[in-house]
Amino acid sequence: MAYPTYAELLARAKWMRANPTEAEKRLWSMLRNRRLEAYKFKRQRIIAPYIVDFVCLGSWLIIEADGSQHADNRDDERRDAFLERAGFRVLRFWNNDVLGNGEAVFDAICSALTDPHPPAAARRAPPSPLRGEGQKGASRA
Repeated sequence: MAYPTYAELLARAKWMRANPTEAEKRLWSMLRNRRLEAYKFKRQRIIAPYIVDFVCLGSWLIIEADGSQHADNRDDERRDAFLERAGFRVLRFWNNDVLGNGEAVFDAICSALTDPHPPAAARRAPPSPLRGEGQKGASRA
């Protein structure tokens, strides 16, 4: 699978910010300008090789608004697995839930923001051992 270049991702993200779906507009009105306490969200951000609808980098939370094209989508499963391995939590909401039951969506987002999430050390893989570490003659504590 060939991934788009960063320049292509940037152009696509810019287009997506200029042309949001109705559900994305509604979610953005909930999330923008730190309306959720002290959490700052950004929209249509690149987390290469993907573009996510909304992300709060401070809480490692991604929020996606999905239409019917996302039903039974294996690409979404791979994408979510990639983002989760990078340390993010991914919340997905159907567009009709965002538009018809916004209060429940808002409550779910608030709950995710206040739920404990693994600390930074648990989100990142440990660094590779330095040359010479772990080789013969090294003592273990």
